[in-house]
Amino acid sequence: MVNGLEIETSPLSQRLAADDKAVMVDILRGDAGGWTLEIIDEFGTSTIWDHEFDTDAAALNEAKATIREEGIDSLICTDPWVMANR
Repeated sequence: MVNGLEIETSPLSQRLAADDKAVMVDILRGDAGGWTLEIIDEFGTSTIWDHEFDTDAAALNEAKATIREEGIDSLICTDPWVMANR
């Protein structure tokens, strides 16, 4: 339970790697019933999708498609301000 909400972590949450880099894919379901997708990079910064997915498998497929189509670097923070203020 987080802030009074029941949170379920999908068994499909996992580490994905490409190009010698890795990110953690967290797939979570809250009280609303949909699945959320959050990808956390090695620096602890995250990318969170604005919409929910009907299934945890759909969320994982989105994460894999993003890495395949946009590259894993698109999910890793390179903002100098963020990096300097960690």
